Amino acid sequence: MPHPIDLALIASLIGDPARAGMLSRLLEGPARTAGELAREAGISPQTASGHLSRLLDGGLLRVEVQGRHRYYRLASADVARALEALNVLVPTRPASVDVPQPLRFARTCYDHLAGTLGVALAEGLERRGYLESVEDGFALTPTGTRFVEALGVDVQALTRGRRAFARRCLDWSERRAHVGGALGAALTERLFTLRWIARRPEGRGVRLTVEGRRGFDRELGLSWP
Repeated sequence: MPHPIDLALIASLIGDPARAGMLSRLLEGPARTAGELAREAGISPQTASGHLSRLLDGGLLRVEVQGRHRYYRLASADVARALEALNVLVPTRPASVDVPQPLRFARTCYDHLAGTLGVALAEGLERRGYLESVEDGFALTPTGTRFVEALGVDVQALTRGRRAFARRCLDWSERRAHVGGALGAALTERLFTLRWIARRPEGRGVRLTVEGRRGFDRELGLSWP
């Protein structure tokens, strides 16, 4: 059990709007520079530097140096899981909030598929009887285990890891759940490998490929115009 003071420290780091915005951006996409995070948060580079230093000291971020550039990313999957859990408590967005269509359709949420496509994947797996809801997330059925193994996912390896197997991750644009956890990450990695999905140049955006349209339709009965 963490000491209340330590818990309060972490809460204070996340609780600042600018820092929360930076963490959210890093949860949804790849590593970013301080300048990119400052622009996205609408703050000055000097202010962003101070916030990033606090997040690094608090163990929520890590930094990688490549030449003259410093790239910030979440410190670990544990940080991502904590942020995902907090997202469940976020009130429903008002209808007036405009989410760019490419990001609404498909994007990565840390390391798993989100957006309309991610939610459709979760619901398609449930409809086919491959996935079922349980108290703490999702569980694969025996048929579902055979299905994802046929896609190339090593289910046994996922169950041996310390990461939660399949979390219900509330999608911030769809307000319905997509598959997070170890299974969500492994499925997303396989979809990239199979070239069903591909990354958009701008970062966390994902596009559905021709192979993906055929594969989702064939395997899960999911189709898009």
